[in-house]
Amino acid sequence: MLIPMDTAAPAPETPEALDLPRRPPGLPDELLDSTLFLLAKLGFAIKTRAIEELESAGFTMYQYSVLAMLSEKPRETQATIADGLQLDRSQLVGILDTLEERDLVERRRDPTDRRRHTVSLTPEGKRQLVRLRSIVKRIEDGFLEPLDKETRAALHDALLRVACGYDCRFERSVV
Repeated sequence: MLIPMDTAAPAPETPEALDLPRRPPGLPDELLDSTLFLLAKLGFAIKTRAIEELESAGFTMYQYSVLAMLSEKPRETQATIADGLQLDRSQLVGILDTLEERDLVERRRDPTDRRRHTVSLTPEGKRQLVRLRSIVKRIEDGFLEPLDKETRAALHDALLRVACGYDCRFERSVV
């Protein structure tokens, strides 16, 4: 018996037929086995997200970094900030100019050396830093969501050890 064409079983629904986005092809095992590749891809994705979200809040990564540094070490000199964040000193001056115009930091001549300026957070700078920290925390939580608390701590400890081996600025200050 012949079945008319219009009553035949429908063709399987493909993503293209349903106008659904296609899943990109998987990565080769060689790349999935490379810790360096994974760190680079995640680092790029995290940096991109952080830049976008901080910029939508009206800040740059550099401005956030300066505010964070000043929250732990008030009255830093401009030179110390530039060296700590590995910024060109002239680049830092522009960043500080912007932060100062927004009343987020205050620069003063160092009373012990009039050639130097010390920089500190203003009350408004402290308030904005709280806001920026919540943005950064939300991004971190989003990327690390698949991990439980203990695994997150272990990952952080391992990354901090690697970072310290690469650059001594990652070592925690001993008081």
